[in-house]
Amino acid sequence: MAAPPLIDLERVGRVYATGRVEVVALADISLQIAAGEFVAIVGPSGSGKSTLMHIVGCLDRPTSGRYRLGGVDVASLDGDALARLRGRSIGFVFQAYNLLPRTSALENVAMPLLYQGVGRRARLERARAALARLGLEARAGHTPAELSGGEQQRVAIARALVTEPEVILADEPTGNLATEQGAEVLAIFRALHAAGRTIVLITHDPDVAAVADRQVHLRDGRLAA
Repeated sequence: MAAPPLIDLERVGRVYATGRVEVVALADISLQIAAGEFVAIVGPSGSGKSTLMHIVGCLDRPTSGRYRLGGVDVASLDGDALARLRGRSIGFVFQAYNLLPRTSALENVAMPLLYQGVGRRARLERARAALARLGLEARAGHTPAELSGGEQQRVAIARALVTEPEVILADEPTGNLATEQGAEVLAIFRALHAAGRTIVLITHDPDVAAVADRQVHLRDGRLAA
């Protein structure tokens, strides 16, 4: 019997109410992603990519339909339980890196483990190991301002990996990088996927999406044919 999908969206919709106006950000999205897949969610600005990312990443909830992550229906969880599921299951990589500016690369990578209650010594050991996987052990003591854009994004990837999540969710991860640095980051994602990691890549760029094994196209809040 085939394993159930790791990510399972069934007729998901998201509507935002702004005063008397309702804005439909997503409508009737059904999407399954298996463990170990590398999927790109592709679409222009305003297509609903960010809204879908927030739902998949348990940063937001759908207003209709059902979303299961690892077999868990997120609608059944309260805020604390949802945060625990997110922290355990999802590693985030953002376009703007989202690193703490006056904090070393090592402490930035260790931060998610603090929220999981991991002791300081174990946090730092695991953070050093994550940085070493990305070739950044020599930069562990540097702050983000002392790192190049490509190095900052690699620190962000190390931070996403340090909790050993089920899914890496990358939102326009090359958007702030020069072409060569972007290619290096995409090569990292390919290597992580080859090692068995599930990766969901959000992008507007068809060239970036091409590194994934499957592409899902969004337009006007709906899956495009």
